[in-house]
Amino acid sequence: MHHDSRHSVSVAGVIVDDQQRALLIQRRDNGHWEAPGGVLELEEDLVSGLRREVREETGLEVEPELLTGVYKNMERGIVALVFRCRAVGGALTETDETRAFRWVTAEEIKGLSVEAFAVRVLDAMQGDGRPVIRQHDGVHVIGSGL
Repeated sequence: MHHDSRHSVSVAGVIVDDQQRALLIQRRDNGHWEAPGGVLELEEDLVSGLRREVREETGLEVEPELLTGVYKNMERGIVALVFRCRAVGGALTETDETRAFRWVTAEEIKGLSVEAFAVRVLDAMQGDGRPVIRQHDGVHVIGSGL
């Protein structure tokens, strides 16, 4: 029996403002509230891909400050690298991928996103400077390490 062992790699930016709120986007394809990000293109380095994805989904230019977590969707084979970022330019702009924006507190994120995506934002907002490693099934966190 042959199993596909390929993974895809995605990046996401948790943009935190001076009031310690994080920017969430509402995706057009499924209506979910998440941090901006997406799949890296094959020739991209991590930071360039992160900046491209955030710019495409928000209109903002960002500077990554810290890798805050590594997350694997066990159902889909997607490994996501999440970075805390600060906005350094641009302006929020709706796109083909993004329906709306919302700046949220740590408490608000829990009511807007499923656990698997809320935890990424919470880890970036409340982390101690060390990246966390977590697994999920697309909805629920099913394990963590380190």
